[in-house]
Amino acid sequence: MDFALPAPPVPSLPIAGSATRFPLHRIYCIGRNYAEHAREMGAEAPRTQPMFFMKPADAIVTDDADVPYPSATGELHHEVEMVVALARGGRDIAPEHALECVFGYGVGLDLTRRDLQAAAKAKGHPWDAAKGFDHSAPVSALQPVGAVGHMENLRLTLEVNGELRQQAGTADMIFPVAAIIAELSKLWELKPGDLVFTGTPAGVGTLQRGDQVRAELAGVAVLEARIV
Repeated sequence: MDFALPAPPVPSLPIAGSATRFPLHRIYCIGRNYAEHAREMGAEAPRTQPMFFMKPADAIVTDDADVPYPSATGELHHEVEMVVALARGGRDIAPEHALECVFGYGVGLDLTRRDLQAAAKAKGHPWDAAKGFDHSAPVSALQPVGAVGHMENLRLTLEVNGELRQQAGTADMIFPVAAIIAELSKLWELKPGDLVFTGTPAGVGTLQRGDQVRAELAGVAVLEARIV
């Protein structure tokens, strides 16, 4: 097939223990999936209907690369999250079959231009500029599910310059992984290569240029990045 312009590269993530990489299709995110974080943001945590948003696939930062501080903000916030990569997709996936779609797990940062998000919320506008900017999704290497299984409660932590900022067990998620996948598949046809950010616990805060960030999903993945 001939294209009018050179085809853009396919965004991808490293796979632990493999020379091959995981190609990305879309990045889905769930908001307010930890009750304490919802409260710290002055919102109620949804109990019946999850709230989703998206980031562009090429917003990822991989291989522990430096993360550029974004334009148009003075309030860049960190949000550490367990990340789920899908090897299979579909529509209207039953929760009891949802984990069969999972390729592997990692840890990532849902970076947020909090001042732009607050302004959008006040006007009832979408959050796209606050969530979907360039380099807004640093992600670790993926650990294939065959190596780690589907563990229900993993410790999720974030340190900034050696100081612990966020910590929680993934069992504290309001919507667990299977429920997130099932609910997403009611709204979109999920595809192999989709990535799902599963929500952040309490303790979000600002990042400055020069900050060193370390995110960990215990026993599964570590992400280290520097804000530049």
